Amino acid sequence: PGAALPARSAAGGFGFLLGTLATVALLRGRGVSWRSIGLTSFDPAGDLRLALGGLAFVAGPLMVIAALLDRYVAYEHPVIEALDPAPDAAAIAVIVFAAVVAAPIAEEFFFRRILLGWLDRRLPSPGSVTAIMLSSLAFGLAHWGQGLAWIPLALFGIVLGELARRRGSLVPSILLHALFNGSSVVLLLLQLAGRR
Repeated sequence: PGAALPARSAAGGFGFLLGTLATVALLRGRGVSWRSIGLTSFDPAGDLRLALGGLAFVAGPLMVIAALLDRYVAYEHPVIEALDPAPDAAAIAVIVFAAVVAAPIAEEFFFRRILLGWLDRRLPSPGSVTAIMLSSLAFGLAHWGQGLAWIPLALFGIVLGELARRRGSLVPSILLHALFNGSSVVLLLLQLAGRR
């Protein structure tokens, strides 16, 4: 089963990305602007600075929360299974693509543009904290089955939602999400290397 995970991760990553790109293409075909879709950056350097600052702000506290929760319910993820015996370069590349490219783009588009936008229109006061909280909870629960990791991920979703809302663009939240996932993959690889 672990050997098949890189293939499943690659398929899932490409599937997420293709589904997102198809949705964006459909929206663009209907005349929706890049700005409305959320994929315009008004200040790429500023977006990168925000993402790096956001990573510095959230990484430590979220890792501490995750470590504390791991004492009660062990963190589980199929990626650990695939990489634990002996990670090869191809498996690592696929995991990095799925975690650092596909997931941030697809999840930010869905949770911060589609779901958060829909909640903003449905809830009594647009721009409310409730919309961010609900979309963040959904983001966390989408990671159900990974021990209690959904709890810090829901908190991470609040930061991502607020960043996307204040910036009016998904670019900084995609970058922050990619940096966070990339850091997590690096820490996982270091942890697995330490077991050998």
